[in-house]
Amino acid sequence: MGGKMAAAGPAPLRVGFVGAGRMALAIAQGLVRAGKVEAHHVLASAPTDRGLCHFRALGCQTTHSNQEVLQSCSLIIFATKPHVLPAVLAEVAPVVTAKHILVSVAAGVSLSVLEELLPPNARVLRVLANLPCVVQEGAIVMARGRHAGSSETKLLQNLLEACGQCEEVPEAYIDIHTGLSGSGVAFVCAFSEALAEGAIKMGMPSGLAYRIAAQTLLGTGKMLLQEGKHPAQLRTDVCTPGGTTIYGLHALEQGGLRAATMSAVEAATCRAKELGRK
Repeated sequence: MGGKMAAAGPAPLRVGFVGAGRMALAIAQGLVRAGKVEAHHVLASAPTDRGLCHFRALGCQTTHSNQEVLQSCSLIIFATKPHVLPAVLAEVAPVVTAKHILVSVAAGVSLSVLEELLPPNARVLRVLANLPCVVQEGAIVMARGRHAGSSETKLLQNLLEACGQCEEVPEAYIDIHTGLSGSGVAFVCAFSEALAEGAIKMGMPSGLAYRIAAQTLLGTGKMLLQEGKHPAQLRTDVCTPGGTTIYGLHALEQGGLRAATMSAVEAATCRAKELGRK
C-alpha cells in the first residue's frame, strides 16, 4: 500500500508574553482574533494569576516561569512595568538563544539598555503601542536594535497590524509617539467630552451627545486614513462660506485650541524623554 508521507510544513510560530497586563492581553487578543497565531501557541507568564486568567479565557497557555516562556517560544514580547524589566531580563538572559526575537513594549527603556542587559548579538526590537490596541485600532511604532534585520521587522509588523496601524521608525521618534498617540488618547477624550458638553449645553441628552461625539471622531479618523487627505483639506470641505462651521472654528481659534494641543504633545514628549533618562 505504502503511500508517501506528507512533508512537514514549517513549525507554527509560538509567541510568548513575559508580563500579562492590559497591553500584553490587547496584543494577544489581536493576534489570536486575526488568525495570526493560534491561541494554544501563545504562552504568557506573570507572578500571579491576576492577569493570566484573561489569557486562559482566550485559550492561551500560562505559566509563572519567565524562563519557560523563552524555552517554549521564539518570539518573546516583554510587557512588564519598565522598572521591573531589568531584573526580568537578567533572569531570562541565560536561556536566550540565536532563535529568539525579543520585543520590548516597556516605555522609556532604550534599545541600548535592552542590548546591554541581554547576551551579545541578541535580536531586539522596541515597540510602543497605545490603548486602542484593545479594539484592534492601535497606533503602533517599532524600532529595531543593532542585530535585528528586515526579516524580523517584517514578521513583527505583519503580526502587530492585527492590533492596528504599525510603522517602523527611528528610535528617536518613540518618545514623540508617546506624546502624540499614547498620551494623545487622553487628549482626544478631553476634546470628545468637551464636544459632547457643548451639545448638552444646547439641550441634547448627555448619553446621545457622548455617542455622537465619539462617532464623529471615529468617522473623521477613518476618512483621514482611508482617503489620505490632509486634515486641512477635510476641514475646508466642511467649511462653507458664512456657514455654521466657520463660526465654530473662529471660537476654537479664540480659545487657542491649536496652540494648547501642540503644547500638550510637547509637554508629554518632554516628560517621556525625562522618564527615559531616569
